[in-house]
Amino acid sequence: MSAESPPLRIVIIGAVAAGTSAAAKARRNDETAEIVLYDRDRHISYSGCGLPYYIGGQVQDFGSLVPRDAGFFRKKYNVEVRVRHEVLSVDAGRKRLRVRNLEDGSEFEDRYDILVLATGAASVVPPIPGADRPHVFALRNPSDALAIRKYMDDRHPASAVVVGSGFIGMEMTESFVRAGLSVTVVEKLPRVCPFLDPDMSPYLADHLEKQGVALRTGRIATEILDSAVRLDDGSEVPGELVLLAVGIRPETSLARAMGIEMGTTGAIRVDERMRTSLPDVFACGDCAESVSIVDGRPVYRPLGSTANKMGRIAGDAMTGGSLAHRGIAGTGIFQVLDMAVAAAGLSEKEARDSGYDVVVSHNIKPDKPEYFGGREMVIKTLADRRTGRLLGVQIVGYE
Repeated sequence: MSAESPPLRIVIIGAVAAGTSAAAKARRNDETAEIVLYDRDRHISYSGCGLPYYIGGQVQDFGSLVPRDAGFFRKKYNVEVRVRHEVLSVDAGRKRLRVRNLEDGSEFEDRYDILVLATGAASVVPPIPGADRPHVFALRNPSDALAIRKYMDDRHPASAVVVGSGFIGMEMTESFVRAGLSVTVVEKLPRVCPFLDPDMSPYLADHLEKQGVALRTGRIATEILDSAVRLDDGSEVPGELVLLAVGIRPETSLARAMGIEMGTTGAIRVDERMRTSLPDVFACGDCAESVSIVDGRPVYRPLGSTANKMGRIAGDAMTGGSLAHRGIAGTGIFQVLDMAVAAAGLSEKEARDSGYDVVVSHNIKPDKPEYFGGREMVIKTLADRRTGRLLGVQIVGYE
């Protein structure tokens, strides 16, 4: 950029993992750029992975989960973060956007040279009668965590129902158990934790039941009552607190209104430089589609680590860098009541659907010598029989 050129104006919509990473990297590459982030929430750049543990009491200091505020980014990166500001619309032809201040309702227009969509994802709220009751929650951001924790502190519920058994469902099951609640997990699929293959899930299910968690698999929640949840077989399970954890979907409403191309997963299609189908518009994080490093197919695996990588690549690409996204292994790890669950690469079904001649290995061994207190770890690996290439791995164990 020549000395006479006006500074590049970068506007980023969303200020959690991807948005703030994009801003930080763009600033490192370009000291003169004007960088502005808009976010609807009050909390930015937070640790989403730690929210369940604040609810369960393992993390006492809420501030440790939201360590960086607008002032931090202004001081360290000379980046302006405007919280409680919602971008209503974008005119990509004119490079203008309409913004509403959610505190006073005022609206104004802003302009950009480069636009970054880091709009994240939203919790899926199934159309269950009673889902709008005050004791029903979803967990997506710090405001949700504060609301759940306040409800528990104020009402002291004795029982909880967790609808869904993915990452959030399992971590919140642990948090509720450790907080002293009686917990029932309702999962519409025939096994708990769809993240795992059918031959691995029973190890987790057995562990949960031994810890006192009631599992209702193959069942659908049909109505949420005052202190119970009715299932599709007519039975009721006690639930003075209900968590809906049936999944999340990419927040793409703004991108769709702009005419940006979506990928096959429903998230925003981007190239290896995080560029969308519109010029000078990038997307990263939970709103963007990724690609599997194993077989190259589009995947949607919204995780904080991926969002940080995508944001860094976007920030680099828009300021002349050379970083490119090589794809993800889809690695996910969580712990529930001392049992750790991890997976990377393709599941067995995904591998077979991709046309591989799959060979499967189950290795069951102590995680360390038994005289040091080793406990059983189950490792499932998938490989392509023809080439010997590793396709995926799943592990259930304790360390």
